[in-house]
Amino acid sequence: MLNLFPKEKIILPLPDAVFEYYPNFFSKEEADVLFEKLQKETPWQQDDIVIFGKKIAQPRLTCLFGNEGKPYSYSGITMQPQRWNAHLMHIKNEIEITSAHHFTTVLANLYRHEKDSNGWHADNERELGRDPIIASVSFGEERKFQLKHINNREHKLTLNLTHGSLLLMKEGSQIHYKHQIPKDSQPKKERINLTFRTIL
Repeated sequence: MLNLFPKEKIILPLPDAVFEYYPNFFSKEEADVLFEKLQKETPWQQDDIVIFGKKIAQPRLTCLFGNEGKPYSYSGITMQPQRWNAHLMHIKNEIEITSAHHFTTVLANLYRHEKDSNGWHADNERELGRDPIIASVSFGEERKFQLKHINNREHKLTLNLTHGSLLLMKEGSQIHYKHQIPKDSQPKKERINLTFRTIL
């Protein structure tokens, strides 16, 4: 269906990289439906990760999907992809139209409550190439997303990722910045995040 109403785009004021934020990429009604389908139909799992040489339970649930049959590895985990389903393909197609970029894989993350988190990191694994583009879609509870420049502490930003939003992290984003979803001191309901990437 032709979208006659262009989606609002916000360029984040950060140097050395391109970040595009679409706060209402999906309408509330569509985001509600997609959240429920993802929550109920995804085969969520909790893996152990290695942080500073120590193995701990990952503080969120995850699942990998892809059409290339290629595994994805990070923090001592190697994940094998599930096959795409209809609602993930719909989300993927919408993102590819907006970003003009083809994605092969999506890592789904379920943050169950305020204690679930994702520490400082860059999505710079070897299989993603030198300067990858990452598309991050959020459904459910709003959570803080923090960015910081690797070499200049003055360049940092905190963004509330809203229900149905899209954040495109483009050229330079994984070279010059790290990002995280911190734990929260206030009670939080479930949030689902989809990070689309291209495995070379």
